[in-house]
Amino acid sequence: MSDTGGWRPPRDCDDYWSEWKHCKSLRNHFHNYYTHGKAPECQEWKRDYMTCRDWEKTKSELLKETLQQSERTRLEGKRNNSPVWTLRKNPPPDWCIILRYRRSVTGSLTF
Repeated sequence: MSDTGGWRPPRDCDDYWSEWKHCKSLRNHFHNYYTHGKAPECQEWKRDYMTCRDWEKTKSELLKETLQQSERTRLEGKRNNSPVWTLRKNPPPDWCIILRYRRSVTGSLTF
């Protein structure tokens, strides 16, 4: 960490370790199973941590490119997530039918 010049990994190596520990946590497993229907894939974080530590020791160009490619892949995965709902510009045409009905039955719009 004393190297002030040159290339640095996109994250600190300890960040990869923290992400791996979080990924392996019981709470995250429950969350991922509820959200995606399967357990999370955590090996990527551990592999990146080991690659980062090895890069700190050797400053290898191959390890550098491996880390960069891993981060690019991770960012592409985030960009490719489409929203669950399509956002609409205007309310649906029949949005006030219930309000009109409620007013005619109860004389009030309150629930």
